[in-house]
Amino acid sequence: MEGKQYLLALNYFERFGPRRLKRLFDYFLSWENVWQAQYIDLKNCGLSDNTINLFFDFRKKHCPETLFEQTLKNKIKLLFIDEENYPNLLKEIYDPPFVLFYRGEINEKTFASPLAIVGTRKMSSYGQEVTKELVKQLVDYNMTIVSGLAFGIDIAAHEAALDNNGLTVAFLGSGVDQIYPRNNTRTAQKILDKGGAIISEFIPGALAFKTNFPRRNRLIAGSCLGTLVIEAGEKSGTLITARYALEEGREVFAVPGSIFSQGSATPHSLIKAGARLVVNASDISEALGLEKIKVMNANQKFLPATKEESMILELLGGEVLHINELARLAKLDITVINSRLTIMEMKGLVKHLGNMNYVRMRQPTQSNI
Repeated sequence: MEGKQYLLALNYFERFGPRRLKRLFDYFLSWENVWQAQYIDLKNCGLSDNTINLFFDFRKKHCPETLFEQTLKNKIKLLFIDEENYPNLLKEIYDPPFVLFYRGEINEKTFASPLAIVGTRKMSSYGQEVTKELVKQLVDYNMTIVSGLAFGIDIAAHEAALDNNGLTVAFLGSGVDQIYPRNNTRTAQKILDKGGAIISEFIPGALAFKTNFPRRNRLIAGSCLGTLVIEAGEKSGTLITARYALEEGREVFAVPGSIFSQGSATPHSLIKAGARLVVNASDISEALGLEKIKVMNANQKFLPATKEESMILELLGGEVLHINELARLAKLDITVINSRLTIMEMKGLVKHLGNMNYVRMRQPTQSNI
């Protein structure tokens, strides 16, 4: 992606969110052109006089190259939407961030099998025990536990993953240098120490305003294969995350609870609406097709790749592709591609995400090419 310094600078202007940035890019065709745009063109893009004037004031005070250098000096990493390790599923949502700010590590394993776990901040002892047990089981499937570092179910899910040597990622409603709530700073550091990541679409220094959390929730749901709801009241913000997951066609899971508990209101309403009832991790693994992955991880045996498999892996790269597109790019018959993909999924080389969409899991350990 050209002009990353300009894209980053545009992200620092608070009135330019993902949707507006996309509209501007579609008009100007480069981030540098957006940054240097004149009044009449910005007006033609639908910006108000007030927004244009504020942008011009912002542009006078900031240098894109300087902002880029300052961000990196603060030990904050950048992940642009066209880069390999940007979460593939997140690219598919309606308004993905063009740039993510993060600390820690994001690699090919981070979002290979991600599951969002969310719930109430006012967690009961039942909710805590359920979270601990389910996360322990989910870690056995090598799932990355994704949540929001909030009090209650969120922090319990992160801690359970860490206690079981699992990988966990936290999306924030603030800048990655502004851990919120502050009481969870220690857990945030543990996530970094154990190979996870703290991620945000908000610029460094951004505070955790209430309006930020729905935006944060769409990233939690959008980056994952599914969302698991454990305890949440009737008006809980957890419902926002579940709705985002449903809107993006992702699986929604819910743990049942006591009919006398307020924390059971949202899980029970979701189950009534068609969410999958969960009592153990196998309920989730069956829905997401993770059993094969668990067997593969236990055996750790990978057969050599054929020329066709090598070609498919190269075409997939870090992207999600439909089987028809793979067949077109590989110039192979659809029946051949289908047969190869079935075998490759059994080996753990690729994963079927549903609707005949596939993503690469890992490279083979040896090859006969």
